[in-house]
Amino acid sequence: MIEEYLKEAEKRMKGAVSKFKEELSGIRTGRASTGLVENIKVEYYGSEIPLKQIATISTPEPSQILIQTWDKGAVKSIEKALIEANLGANPQTEGNIIRLNLPPMTEERRKEVVKLVHKFAEEARVAVRNIRRDEKENIEKLKKEGFSEDDVKKALDKLQKLTDKYIDEINQLTEAKEKEILSI
Repeated sequence: MIEEYLKEAEKRMKGAVSKFKEELSGIRTGRASTGLVENIKVEYYGSEIPLKQIATISTPEPSQILIQTWDKGAVKSIEKALIEANLGANPQTEGNIIRLNLPPMTEERRKEVVKLVHKFAEEARVAVRNIRRDEKENIEKLKKEGFSEDDVKKALDKLQKLTDKYIDEINQLTEAKEKEILSI
C-alpha cells in the first residue's frame, strides 16, 4: 500500500517535470528550434492539431525554421497559427514550404524570457510540492489503518527524497535554459 502511494507520487512528479520540459522547449532562445513551433495548434479540417502532425519541421540555419506541410490546403491555416503564436517573425510561403526567419533577440527580450522560464519553474515546483502534500496525507492515513509508525516515517522520508530529486531536476533545467537564453 505504501509503495503504491510512493509509485503514484513519482509518476505524478515525473509528469510535472515533463510538462515543464515541454514548456521550456516552446521558449525561444537565441537559436531557432523545432520545439518553438511543433506544438502550435493549427486549424485543420475542423479540428485543432499540433503542427508537427501535419508538417515536417527543420532548422536549416541557426535563425530559420523550415516547415514543409504534407497538405497544400493546410498552408493558410499554418500561416495563421504562426502569426497568432506571436513569435516575432512573419512566415514566408513558397508553395507548401513556409520559412520563419527569426530576428535576433534584444537584451531586454532575453530578460523577459528568463522571467518566463522562472515563472514556469515555480509552477512546476509548486506542482511537485502539491503532489507531495497529497501523497503525504494518504500515507499518514495509513497510521489509522494499523501501519506502524516506523513504516509511515520511512515512507514519508522516501517521499521527501523524491520531492527533492524532482525539484533539483527542475532547478537544473531552469539554470541550463537561463544560460542558453543569456548566451549571445
